[in-house]
Amino acid sequence: EPPAEQKSPPLPPAQEEFSFLPLVHDIIKCMDKDSQDVHQVLNELKNKFQEMRKLISSMPGIGVSPEQQQQQLQNLREQVRTKNELLQKYKSLCMFEIPKE
Repeated sequence: EPPAEQKSPPLPPAQEEFSFLPLVHDIIKCMDKDSQDVHQVLNELKNKFQEMRKLISSMPGIGVSPEQQQQQLQNLREQVRTKNELLQKYKSLCMFEIPKE
């Protein structure tokens, strides 16, 4: 029997998937031609807006205020500064020198 297929993590959406311009262009072309396809393309645009709203609302950190983001950034910078100081301190102890042969 073939091995069970493993599901790979979903790939990030391509840049083109975030562009509404091709659909707007298609709508304009349909209107120029007095085509009946305009309703279909308008529905596609509406669906794309709904998909993007859903994607945005599911993004991590979307509910974090700018003030909270600034506080998190400040905390992370402080952690980096502290860790860099510790790293320099450990380096100065000469524990990581490789003996020459």
